Amino acid sequence: MSAPLKGKVALVAGATRGAGRGMAVELGAAGATVYVTGRSTRARRSEYDRPETIEDTADLVTEAGGQGIAVPTDHLDPAGVRALVDRIADEQGRLDVLVNDIWGGEKLFEWDTPLWEHDLDNGLHLLRLAVETHAITSHHALPLLLRHPGGLVVEVTDGTADYNGDNYRVNFFYDLAKASVLRMAFSLGHELGPRGATAVALTPGWLRSEIMLDAFGVREENWRDALEKVPHFAISETPRYVGRAVAALAADPDRARWNGQSLSSGGLAQTYGFTDLDGSRPDAWRYLVEVQDAGKPADTTGYR
Repeated sequence: MSAPLKGKVALVAGATRGAGRGMAVELGAAGATVYVTGRSTRARRSEYDRPETIEDTADLVTEAGGQGIAVPTDHLDPAGVRALVDRIADEQGRLDVLVNDIWGGEKLFEWDTPLWEHDLDNGLHLLRLAVETHAITSHHALPLLLRHPGGLVVEVTDGTADYNGDNYRVNFFYDLAKASVLRMAFSLGHELGPRGATAVALTPGWLRSEIMLDAFGVREENWRDALEKVPHFAISETPRYVGRAVAALAADPDRARWNGQSLSSGGLAQTYGFTDLDGSRPDAWRYLVEVQDAGKPADTTGYR
């Protein structure tokens, strides 16, 4: 089997579940050594109080063909992040891919609630989790990533720059968080590009994460049962799809062409030719604009 990332080292910050787990596993499937971080471990759950753990993710990385290494990390703790990066430097001497996927805000935002009515403590904590963590992690990890030319930084967000530029997303705090991550990639592109590295923003489409499946009362095996109540969920994708987008970027010797740009799993699938696990290529953000937001009936013909 092809292992284009054999010998490469990745850090997926926020890899306990969802997109982070999907990206870690697909980097492993491409042969990489992947450090996976988060706060949910087999010994202790985070405030999410969910069963997924970073050890589970690391095992999946190894099963996929890479080497998964779980390191419990609170990315709001600069000393802890510094220790994480020092460990990677000591054990590997390099870092080729940094994925900033820290989020943790599902229980902190209120749909369609204006700023002055939203719980302020929750909103500010969401911003710390979604924005401050990324800055702390990049601050400590980028010197190691820059030791060797060709490094890749992936800032994971929700929505493309075009879509978010035209659409209000959920509420003030959520909207600000996702816009901030898009801008981080743009800024890092300016700082890393001249130094031989690449930074991009990347969004999955409508993600069939563990939390989303639970919310709809389905499992991955029967996810289509949710379409009766939520027809547009037909455009959804597995976390492995955006994982394949990251793996494709990391394996592309011409990845610098994307520097500073906002990308999506569906868009990159058209360029690199990868598919989701079922062999389809969902293009969620184009679908949202042309079908769902346009008020048309759910129909994924031509979009996956």
